[in-house]
Amino acid sequence: MWPVLLRAMRVYAPYITLPFAAVVGYIGYHVENKVSDKYTPYSAPIKDSRNERLLSEDSLQSATEVEKLKYSANVLGRNISPSLKE
Repeated sequence: MWPVLLRAMRVYAPYITLPFAAVVGYIGYHVENKVSDKYTPYSAPIKDSRNERLLSEDSLQSATEVEKLKYSANVLGRNISPSLKE
């Protein structure tokens, strides 16, 4: 008797679990809609806000007034061991 029952459960399991899962999913979807707040406030695109910020900087107002680049010491000389500094 048990082997026949287990075989029948294995064969008909998709027909039982699919409607059950659909009902649970349907109920959960509608409960989530009632409980959660889906409002997302508008914000300007990042690319547009970056362009506006870059254009509003004082250093970009005049193309003739450009700061002189300041070069620091040699890049290779920054992390020299004490024995090589002499």
